[in-house]
Amino acid sequence: MEIVVKKIRDDIYLLDEDHEATGYLVVGEDKALVIDTMNAHCNLKATVRSLTDKPLMVVNTHGHPDHIFGNMYFEKAYMNPEDTELSRMFLDTDAFREYIEERGQVMPPFKDIRGGDVIDLGGKTLEVYDIPGHTKGSILLLLKEDRILFVGDSINHHLWLQLDGCPPVSEYVKTLESLMFLEDKADILLHGHAGREDDISLMSCILNGLREIAEGKTGNDLPYEYFGGIARQHPFAVMKDKNYSSSEHVICYREDNV
Repeated sequence: MEIVVKKIRDDIYLLDEDHEATGYLVVGEDKALVIDTMNAHCNLKATVRSLTDKPLMVVNTHGHPDHIFGNMYFEKAYMNPEDTELSRMFLDTDAFREYIEERGQVMPPFKDIRGGDVIDLGGKTLEVYDIPGHTKGSILLLLKEDRILFVGDSINHHLWLQLDGCPPVSEYVKTLESLMFLEDKADILLHGHAGREDDISLMSCILNGLREIAEGKTGNDLPYEYFGGIARQHPFAVMKDKNYSSSEHVICYREDNV
């Protein structure tokens, strides 16, 4: 397994770990930011250090294992405390303890980060926004100078809203509506399982799909089998003249959580 590095823009890198999860590196004048650390199959810090020697900050967009396990290679990481309990479900297991011991690593402590916080890297500024939905503590990071929105798993082509703890779809509609002003502040978005960038209009496309589910326009939705059982999947339309990273566009949800 390896981490494949793709340069998105000057000092902004996509880090693809075996096509299972995607992290990012943003290098400022004073320090650098790692966004999501993936599954820890590879030594992420070593990869990052091949790209920059500046002081590092690590931020997790949410508490799922494919976004936090690689924290083991760093001294500390920031995450919304609303996801602390969720993260412990994966970290406090015998299997994970064996996993890190085999690698001679330890998990660093989480530091709090929330909507309203601002990260100054020197010449590159990231604003933090809460987006409870995929998880309670999910966040977005807006890189103002480069007009890039880092979204974790909250906005993507295969959106999971069927998990325990996800709010009703109707609530996520309201949450996303309150954040649509970000479409005017960014040109592209980068999510946690992307091989390249997506046009920012994916936000509007997701919102339209969520509204269809909330309004009961789901007659053609198909079953979706995942590790927790059977949910439903709702296809949503994207804009034909925009650049997207996938040809599949679905929102997964539970019928009892609309």
